[in-house]
Amino acid sequence: MQSEVAHPSQSLMARETADAPQAVRAFLARNQDTLASLAQDLRGSPPSVVVTCARGSSDNAATYAKYLIETLAGVPVSSSALSVSSVFGAEMQPGRVLVIAISQSGRSPDLLAAVEAHRRAGARVVALVNDETAPLADLAQWVLPLHAGPEKSVAATKSYIASLAGVAAIVAQWTGDAALTEALGRLPDALAIAAGTAPFDLVERLSAATNLFVIARGYGFGIAQEGALKLKETCGLHAEAYSAAEVRHGPMTIINEGFPIVAFATSDASGESVRDAAREFAGRGAQVALLDAEAPFGESTLAALAGHAALEPLLMIQSFYPQVNALSLARGLDPDNPAHLRKVTETL
Repeated sequence: MQSEVAHPSQSLMARETADAPQAVRAFLARNQDTLASLAQDLRGSPPSVVVTCARGSSDNAATYAKYLIETLAGVPVSSSALSVSSVFGAEMQPGRVLVIAISQSGRSPDLLAAVEAHRRAGARVVALVNDETAPLADLAQWVLPLHAGPEKSVAATKSYIASLAGVAAIVAQWTGDAALTEALGRLPDALAIAAGTAPFDLVERLSAATNLFVIARGYGFGIAQEGALKLKETCGLHAEAYSAAEVRHGPMTIINEGFPIVAFATSDASGESVRDAAREFAGRGAQVALLDAEAPFGESTLAALAGHAALEPLLMIQSFYPQVNALSLARGLDPDNPAHLRKVTETL
């Protein structure tokens, strides 16, 4: 006897996605003092480099951090290869390094080993972590709890969005960006609106798909990575994320008639590159679903709703998650318990 497929709104993933606006509201309200202390330290003694330590969805948040920090603070950002510390046991050289560690659980041994190696070399450490009792919190000078609450679905959603908001809050305080700070104040309400707006029907577009590309650029590239990851883990789709620039190299060869493309275009200078790629691929007959920050979105546009180009990706992924959830169920899968996965992955 075939089991009954749950309604899309009944899954843990759907409910936790809907909690993201409140998680962001809690993060911004409860971390004000820590953010101010961190910003004062960074302005007084700017790092020469930022190193991010993360895995999975958290690493996609780290991609967002790279673009935000490099464009708004002008400091280069590098992603730590965690096995350098956990497998090879290499030691880091001293320097003016800021480590931003992002983790829902804060317990993965390879992440902890990398952070410990940087601490031994004198790096300052910021932890964005949902479980503030985790070992990662003990390694950080500044702990920024995500305040997302328990996240029971294997697919991380509200903790990812809270991580993005946390990164944006760090950069806004660090750089004194008044426009970004003001937009962050309105972000929880904007996320709540985005959560109820479905920009394209993934169930109709991707129910029979096997492969697709997810493309974006700049601030949006981290959510392209996240979107592709969610389509893999909850829908069993071979989804690959590409920059709208990188996809024009070797990957272009396989984009032909009927090939599915999901694209995210922000309203800043990088968005036009995504729109150009989307138009070109549609001209070849590809099935292109474009979420454009400058196009109508409910009663407004994403650009107007976000109030700052750097926050548009948060609204995009907030509106995207419920559709991934629905697609997973439509394909007869369980978005809360993907095959072969568990909530906390403790890699070495």
